[in-house]
Amino acid sequence: MSAIVLLGTGCAARGRSAPDNAITVWSLENLTPRMEVTRKLVAAFEKESGVRVRLVGVDEGQLPQLIMSAAAAGTLPDVIGGVPLASAWQMYTNGLIDTAATKRIVDDLGTSTFNANALRLTSDKATHLAVPSDAWLQILVYRKDLFAKAGLPAPDSYDAMLKAAKTLHAGGMSGTSMATDPGDVFTQQSFEDVALANDCELVDPGGGVGLRSPRCEQAFATYDQLAAGYGAPGTQTVDSTRATYFAGRSAMILWSTFLLDELAGLRQDALPSCPECASDPRFLSDNSGIVTALKGPAAAAPAQFGEINSWVVTRNAETAAAGKFVEYMMSTGYEGWFGMAAEGKIPVRDGTADEPGKYREAWRASQIGVDTREPFQSVYPATLLDELASGVSNMRRWGITQGQGALVGATLGELPIPKAVGAMTSGQITPAEAAREAGEEVEALRKSLQ
Repeated sequence: MSAIVLLGTGCAARGRSAPDNAITVWSLENLTPRMEVTRKLVAAFEKESGVRVRLVGVDEGQLPQLIMSAAAAGTLPDVIGGVPLASAWQMYTNGLIDTAATKRIVDDLGTSTFNANALRLTSDKATHLAVPSDAWLQILVYRKDLFAKAGLPAPDSYDAMLKAAKTLHAGGMSGTSMATDPGDVFTQQSFEDVALANDCELVDPGGGVGLRSPRCEQAFATYDQLAAGYGAPGTQTVDSTRATYFAGRSAMILWSTFLLDELAGLRQDALPSCPECASDPRFLSDNSGIVTALKGPAAAAPAQFGEINSWVVTRNAETAAAGKFVEYMMSTGYEGWFGMAAEGKIPVRDGTADEPGKYREAWRASQIGVDTREPFQSVYPATLLDELASGVSNMRRWGITQGQGALVGATLGELPIPKAVGAMTSGQITPAEAAREAGEEVEALRKSLQ
């Protein structure tokens, strides 16, 4: 991280090259089908604007290193698409973002057309770091048929989750499917969802690390009960949690909204395999309920975890051409961009000044799936789509609004929290020890960034 700070300073000093009406765009939507969609959008933009675009697919896990290398060489791209919050805040902290260009884009598109919370999470007070584009949410999916049979309420609180997990953990059925992999960011995302529900924060009001608080200890203890006490044995990964639920061997799963097309049997390499699914591919989606926000006993209100992905204009960008491109992708090309994976790309720009609900309605009608594609609104009820859309407004994230985005990014690189969760759920340490060890590791990262 300190290397990026130094490189960012040097890069800023180099200045921009002479404008040539050509830009380089990195896209984190680098899966082959999504790159194909993006190429079509880029071609249409080039034809309309006369700006030449060099499109490069980039893996999200490699982004920090690629940014560092490009900054050192003075070859930062003009625009980066699909940038998560922590990465945007890291780039901003290190002086690699043209915030003036970002502000012009947001102003041109209309501040009021964006979700207010998305703008808040991508801004440092009045300074816009990035142009928020779309979001995914962490959701708790549960077997509503089994819950109804057992007379259980929806698992929207610590108590309800624990009661359901204990009741349904029997006869080859796990109570929950939750990540415990110590080497995966997915584990941190899953734990943060549960932790935020109890008002457990990464950073306390004084700027220190908050993971050793009683609220966080309770979050660790609850996660341990759910994942280890009522989960499948062994380390649980992003793939194994999904496989267990899809096989009909788990009553609940904590996953992202990217699960929704697979849950409906629209992706051949991740089909539901429960006994009932052979004759009815929609059995699981029809018999699954979805909780978007969770509440712990120490919290005053439920909390929603998720991710905002954004467009970033870099410090050395050809701002006029870059601005045209981002505005195009947030207007004419917007439906194509979020439509490539609507279940995980909830638009955070609702519409235009003239058509306030334009993009929200287009999102509902977007097709989801990979091998088979069907309109989102025909696969899932309108009430769920309403909850997903409103979930963006309720979204919270560790450290972001406290100005600690660089620290969040560092934790996602070093993974002290997944390591603590992994050690805890494998029985090596207690929840209290996990909270303490994670807190100490994060505190060391915080000091290294000062």
